[in-house]
Amino acid sequence: MVEKTEELDNYLANHYIHRSNWLRAAVLGANDGILSTASIAIGVAAASDIREPIILATLAGLVAGALSMAAGEYVSVSSQTDVEKADIDREKQELIEMPEVELKRLAEIYEKRGLKKETALIVAKELTENDALGAHIRDELGINEISQAKPMQAAFASGTAFTVGGILPFLVTLFLPLRSMEYSLYGFALFFLIILGALAAKTGGSSIVKAIVRITFWGTVAMGLTAVVGHLFNVHVG
Repeated sequence: MVEKTEELDNYLANHYIHRSNWLRAAVLGANDGILSTASIAIGVAAASDIREPIILATLAGLVAGALSMAAGEYVSVSSQTDVEKADIDREKQELIEMPEVELKRLAEIYEKRGLKKETALIVAKELTENDALGAHIRDELGINEISQAKPMQAAFASGTAFTVGGILPFLVTLFLPLRSMEYSLYGFALFFLIILGALAAKTGGSSIVKAIVRITFWGTVAMGLTAVVGHLFNVHVG
């Protein structure tokens, strides 16, 4: 029995949806790190004749972006956690005050999913006897281990991913020739974004081609517009 339970857990863990929380935060963070940092560098490179301002602006964008990404993710996911906790507390109280109504509500949920009325009531009763709160959290509130908010996990994944992504264009500003800096940043950033899109698609089990096309298009738009802004202002530092 224990072996079967472990096999079932391993089988469920292999589903792509179980990676959705950390994968979303990591991909968003890395994508933002590459795109934001590269865009800042391109914008400054378009308006500068020397390397130092480009490096400084890129580094500042990298540090500020990573901290902002982590803090923003923590705050937003924490808000979701607060909502979930409030709903769970309310459900606990309702189970104490009106258990019959809650049982009927649970049975109606199963009936709407396709079970016969009698079967739905039997299932609701058995699940209530086993774990009433767990059944209502999962089936009435729609909260489970996959969708449940995890603020620290999301914040760490986003901040770390942004830093890793942002370091890549930052290295370009340090070592590649200044004369072709804008084009180097665009080319390498696009290359990094394509690699990221392909890895994310493969990890998530989605179309690699669609991910690459999507990330290439929007990356080009973002970096192109930033370069245009730098050229329009034509403020040369140095």
